[in-house]
Amino acid sequence: MRICVYAGSNAGDDPTYREASSALGGTLANRGIGLVYGGGRTGLMGALAEGCMAAGGHVTGIIPGFLEAKEIANVEVNDLRVVGSMHERKTLMAELSDGFIALPGGIGTFEELFEIWTWSQLGQHRKPCGLLNVAGFYDGLVAFLDGVVEQGFLKEDHRRTLLVGTDAPALLDAFSTYEPPTGEGKWLELETT
Repeated sequence: MRICVYAGSNAGDDPTYREASSALGGTLANRGIGLVYGGGRTGLMGALAEGCMAAGGHVTGIIPGFLEAKEIANVEVNDLRVVGSMHERKTLMAELSDGFIALPGGIGTFEELFEIWTWSQLGQHRKPCGLLNVAGFYDGLVAFLDGVVEQGFLKEDHRRTLLVGTDAPALLDAFSTYEPPTGEGKWLELETT
């Protein structure tokens, strides 16, 4: 089993983010779960990979060539794959992974999370997606998404497919019992007049 983790290439201002990233990497390794991530050595991505490798875990990094050329690739991971574009990176990460977790990060992290979660909503995969809500980082997003449901733009069944946890072991436990929705998919029935 392998879990893809999206994380910031920056560490953020709160040291808790780096600690939680490293701890998630260690938790994956201790459970025999391989890590798939963006292949960087900086920020939360670097802490995540280091934590996994320090605990004896297997790490696969996927990085586009233009980022490797800037020397931010983590060449110490077990399996570093250099691809041609960000699109290829995300596709390969999705193919190699059995689930997806977002740590704190910026717009790249959000974009990756929302794309893979959208693919789930559209029935392109049946793998769990989750947020590791470190130090309340995602509280505002979770409240916003609940409001999107209330406003009728997201079905409650699909909202529940984005698992949220503050504790890595508990979030991984939720992944192990994840059941994707069995409904008809994203589309609401057309109104008849």
